[in-house]
Amino acid sequence: MVSDTRSPSADGGARRHTVGHRLRRLLPRTFQARLALGFVGVVALTLVLVSAVVVNRLDDYFVQQQTADLGSRARTVAEYVATQAAGVVESRQIVGPVVGADGFVDIGVVAYVGSSGQQAILADRLGQADVRIRFGSGTRDSFRAAPNGDFRAQLRDPPQAGQTRESLTIVDWFSVSSATSPYVIEVTLSDPYTFRARAIANVSGLLVVIGVLALGGAMIIAAALAQRFTTPLRRLTEASRGLAEGDLSRRVPASHLRAGSTELAELALQFNTMATRLEESVEIIRRDRDLSRDFLADVSHELRTPLAALRMFNELLRSGRAVDEATRAEFLESSAQQIERLDWLAQNLLDLSKLDSGLVLLDLRPDDLRSTVETAIEQAEASAERRRVELTIDLPDAPIRIRHDPLRIGQVVANLVGNAIKFTPVGGSVAVTVRGQRDGGRIVVSDSGVGIDAAELPHIFDRFYRGSRANEARASGSGLGLAIVRSIVDMHGGSVAVESRLGSGTTFTVNLPRDPRFGEDIPVPGRHRPSGEPIAAGSSETPSEAAELHNVTDSSSGEGSVLNEVPSP
Repeated sequence: MVSDTRSPSADGGARRHTVGHRLRRLLPRTFQARLALGFVGVVALTLVLVSAVVVNRLDDYFVQQQTADLGSRARTVAEYVATQAAGVVESRQIVGPVVGADGFVDIGVVAYVGSSGQQAILADRLGQADVRIRFGSGTRDSFRAAPNGDFRAQLRDPPQAGQTRESLTIVDWFSVSSATSPYVIEVTLSDPYTFRARAIANVSGLLVVIGVLALGGAMIIAAALAQRFTTPLRRLTEASRGLAEGDLSRRVPASHLRAGSTELAELALQFNTMATRLEESVEIIRRDRDLSRDFLADVSHELRTPLAALRMFNELLRSGRAVDEATRAEFLESSAQQIERLDWLAQNLLDLSKLDSGLVLLDLRPDDLRSTVETAIEQAEASAERRRVELTIDLPDAPIRIRHDPLRIGQVVANLVGNAIKFTPVGGSVAVTVRGQRDGGRIVVSDSGVGIDAAELPHIFDRFYRGSRANEARASGSGLGLAIVRSIVDMHGGSVAVESRLGSGTTFTVNLPRDPRFGEDIPVPGRHRPSGEPIAAGSSETPSEAAELHNVTDSSSGEGSVLNEVPSP
C-alpha cells in the first residue's frame, strides 16, 4: 500500500491557490476596467450601507409612531366604554356601580358592551384593530379582572388604500372614577391597520432609484476617469498592433494624449511619423499589385467570348459539316476575325486596366455611331442564334457622327448585348436602338429577360458583383462586364442608366456627348480639371486644352466634322 505523504497544510495551500486563481479569472484583465470597477464597488458599498441604516432607523421611527398612535386609540376606546357604561347605569331608576363589590360587572353594561353594534364601533372605528376589553378593580399593578367583564371585538372593516395589518400589540389600563365605586378598564389593541409597510416600501423604492442613479453616475465618472488615465497607453498599443497586422493607416490621435505625460506624447509623435513614412513606401507597391490583379480579372472575363467563338468554329470544322470550300473559307475568315479580336482584347484590356491611373488615351474619332453599334451586334448574332433569342437593331436613316472611340464603344455594346442574351430565356428578344440627340447620341439595349431585383440595382456596376439570385446565368460571369461598361462610358464623359423589374426585362440606356474632350452644351458627369473643379457647360477651352485635361487623342484627319448632321432632302 502506498501512503499519501502530503500534509494537510499543503492541501489547504493548494485549495487556496485554486480559489485565488479562479477569483482572479473573474476579475477584468485591463487596468482601466479594474480601476473603474474598484471605484464603482466603493460607491456601491457605501450606498448599500447608507440605505440599510436609513431603512432601519426609519422602521424604528414608524414603530414608535405606531405605538404612540395605538396608545391614543386605546385611551379613546377606554373613555368611550366608560362613558357608555356610565350612561347605561344612570338610565335605570336605581343607580348602582359598574363593577360591584362582588367583582362582577353590571348586567346592563355587559349586554350593552357585548352587543354586535358596539363591538363594530370599538374595533372598526375607534381602535382600527382587534380589541379586547376587560373590566376589573384594583390598580395597574394589582389588576383583578371581573369574571363577566371580558369582551372581544374583531376588526372587520376593510383596509384603506395602502394599509396593511401589522403584528403589533399594546395593552393599557385606565382607572375610572365613579360616584358609587371606582373601577379599572384594561384595553388591548392587536394587529392594527397601519401605513408603515407602504411608507417603508416607498422610502425603499426611492432609495433604490437614488442608488441606481448614483451608481450610474459613479460608473460614468469612473469610466471617464479610468479612460483618461489609460487612453495614451491603450491608443499606442492599438496603433502598434494595427501596424504590425498590416494596417498602415493606424495612427495615435493627438487628442487622446492630453491626459498623458510629455514622454508618452513624444513617443506617439515619433510613432506616427514612422508609420506615415512606411505607408508612403508601401502604397506604391500596393497600387501596382492592385492594378495587376484587376488586369488579370478583366482578361479572364473578356477573353471568353472570342475563345467560345473559336471553339465553335473548330468543332464545326472537325465535325465535317463544312463540306464545301466556301463554308470552310467562311469559318476560317470568322476565326481570323476572332483571333484579331483576341489580339485587340489583349492589348486594349491592358489599356483599360491602366485607365484609372490615367495612362491610357482614348482614340476619339468623329465616326458614325451606327457603324460602331452594328459591328458589335454582328459579333453577338451567333450567340443569340445559339440561345434562340431574337436580336434586333433599330438604326436611324441619318448618320450619327460623334467623337468616340469605336473599339471602346463597341465593347460597351457587346457587353450589354451579351448580358441581355445571357439573361433572356429561350424565345425571348433583345432590341438595340440607336438615336441621335442634340447633345450627342443614345444607345438603348432592352431585353425581355428575368430582370434585376431593385435591391441589386445600386450594385450591378461594381466590380465582381454578380447579384444574389440563384440562377445559372447570373452566377456564371465574373462580375466585370458592367464595371467595364461604366468605366468606358465615364471615359467618354457620358452616363449609363438602368431600369428593370423582376420578370419584366431590363433596359440599359447609354448617353454619349458630342465631344468628350469638352462640354459644349451640357455639363458632363465625371469630368474635372486637375484642380478638381468640374468643367461646366459652355466651356471656352479649346479642344487641345481639353485633350490635355482628359487624356484623349484625336485620330481624325483634322478637318472639322459636323456632328449629328442630317442631310438635307
